Amino acid sequence: MAAKDLAALAALFADETRAAFLLALLDGRAWTAGELARHARVAPSTTSEHLGKLVAGGVLAEERQGRHRYVRLADDRVADLVEDLAARSAPAVPEAPRGLREASAGQAMARGRTCYDHLAGRLGIALTEAMTVRGLLRQDTGFALTEDGLAWFEELGMPLAPKGRRPVARGCLDWTERRPHLAGLAGAALCRHALDAGWCVRIGSERAVKVTADGERALHAVLGIEPATLR
Repeated sequence: MAAKDLAALAALFADETRAAFLLALLDGRAWTAGELARHARVAPSTTSEHLGKLVAGGVLAEERQGRHRYVRLADDRVADLVEDLAARSAPAVPEAPRGLREASAGQAMARGRTCYDHLAGRLGIALTEAMTVRGLLRQDTGFALTEDGLAWFEELGMPLAPKGRRPVARGCLDWTERRPHLAGLAGAALCRHALDAGWCVRIGSERAVKVTADGERALHAVLGIEPATLR
């Protein structure tokens, strides 16, 4: 990559409105331009201009259905980059929330959330640590599933079939916990299973997720995680 290409990519992120769009799209879903405009509290014309730059720069992918225009993060590598930048740019001392609603939303996001297609926050860290303690995941030589870890995913009906260049397991720096949580194919499979099996449910309009009573029992059974740590 030439210096001018790196500078051009960095410039795409160096705008507060575009940054707000990218953080919102970390929920892994496709959003309409109108939804992003309301989220960032900017005019539709401004939104269209910013989205055009992000799509042209390869950061977002665009889909059209009838009259509606949807955008999403281009791929998991873009999501990893956004999350890493968010973690590195987070202030050491977080700003005090402005009101009860913002405080509640912040607490929910810190407790558990999706990071593109895997789980983050205290929930993501609890899963990662439990898998490490049980010998399913190694972190001492980089993130890697052990043979027992691969078998564990198989037993739970989550076979991991490598595809493309995405690693089976990857550490993603958590921007609220400042520690790595599990990403990669394994992280995506675990998140998908947790939502499909009803272990977790999405709450609110942000990326926050909450562990259900069934999820507390299941995670205690398969990973020994104490329910109190998930609340």
